[in-house]
Amino acid sequence: MQTSQLQRTGLMVLLAGQLLPIIDFSIVNVALDAMAHTLQATAIELALIVAVYGIAFAICLAMGGRLGDNYGRRRVFLAGVGIFGIASLLCGIANSVGLLMFARALQGVGAAFIVPQILATLHITLKGRAHARAIGLYGGIGGLAFIIGQVLGGFLIKADIGGYGWRSVFLINLPICLFVLITARRFVPETQNTQRVPVDVSGTLLLAGAIGCLMLALALGPLLHWSWPCILLLVLFPLFLHRLRQSSLRLEAANGAPLLPPSLLRLPSVRFGLTLAVLFFSCWSGFMFSVALTLQAGLGLTAFQSGNAFIALGVAYFIGAMQSTRIVERLGKRGALLMGCGIQMVGLLALIATLQLAWPQVGIFTLIPATVLIGFGQSFIVSTFYRIGMSGVPHHQAGAGSAVLSTVQQSALGLGPMLLGGVFTQIYTHGNHLAAITGTLGVELVMMALLVIFTSLNRRTFQPVTAEG
Repeated sequence: MQTSQLQRTGLMVLLAGQLLPIIDFSIVNVALDAMAHTLQATAIELALIVAVYGIAFAICLAMGGRLGDNYGRRRVFLAGVGIFGIASLLCGIANSVGLLMFARALQGVGAAFIVPQILATLHITLKGRAHARAIGLYGGIGGLAFIIGQVLGGFLIKADIGGYGWRSVFLINLPICLFVLITARRFVPETQNTQRVPVDVSGTLLLAGAIGCLMLALALGPLLHWSWPCILLLVLFPLFLHRLRQSSLRLEAANGAPLLPPSLLRLPSVRFGLTLAVLFFSCWSGFMFSVALTLQAGLGLTAFQSGNAFIALGVAYFIGAMQSTRIVERLGKRGALLMGCGIQMVGLLALIATLQLAWPQVGIFTLIPATVLIGFGQSFIVSTFYRIGMSGVPHHQAGAGSAVLSTVQQSALGLGPMLLGGVFTQIYTHGNHLAAITGTLGVELVMMALLVIFTSLNRRTFQPVTAEG
């Protein structure tokens, strides 16, 4: 396996590629209303336009990691960027719901080829402080991109550049794709495993079944009033997971290479990272969804104004992420994670107090103190997620480790709006927007408290390991 040192320019190219998949998770939400008018889309079709991207993304992540290990991570990264660019163009010119859904699914496939290669390349080509700093940047850009999507989407819809309307939220990807395609071959070193292992077709299909059932059920359940097809999908989800586990154990026992290696899932660092992903990232996306809904439906702000309300959070997040390497060196991964949880919880309490005291005269500037605390705390949680999750992963399993963590992370991001959104809707039906957002933020506080308890009880996870963390 080649291990050429990744230089600063190559890191910037990889991070530019990282922007593409994450921005598209959130930027589309702002454009849904305009899409509905142009394409005469129903509520179910809009939900599927959002869901198919996340489903394809999550399903193909593990396969993308394996392909990078086998055929070269730079090569698969470039293929993913190319697919993503073509899919973005198709989204931008789509004149029917069917074509837009297909293009969104194709975007998800491209994104799944991009993401595992970035983290795996950082893990293999960098060591020591350079590795720690790159992981901090990776976490910082990843979180900031999610917020950029909200702000940029609102701006593009409002500006209506060239009369393209909602189509511009997809066409904006094209210059980024071209930049990455032109520069990556020169500045990003190629890495791959010395021996190729076959793709686990059975594992890929079972994983696709599990993730597809869960995310489709959660996307369509509220719209279909949890009719029997949605319940059936939820019942099938654990059955697919059980079959996937049994298939992976048999393949590993026969010295094969399962898509999600059980040996990897037994690593304490990976198990902790997966738990952190479920607790935090579902809260994160659910928070963004619920607050945006409150600002627009409850306070009457436009999509553009609602997006601007997250700017202070995004700036604080980025500043915190840039300081995360220094904080981790001083406090350790566990200390930085606990500090991040503490700051975010204070921010959530401050946000609840702000809404209670100022409602309904809540303006963008009123929210800044609380959202700055929330963003600053989130930055340390995200940066430690990648550091902890990959810390014990052997280099020859870097692609698989990155894919496992990213699969659960993306699934949790897709899960959040359904879970916390469900809490929000349930409370709203018996109260008002203020009660709904207060209750939803309270649930998030409880989940963050569970993360603090889990972190405090898992000291062994944070013991030094031989891999660079």
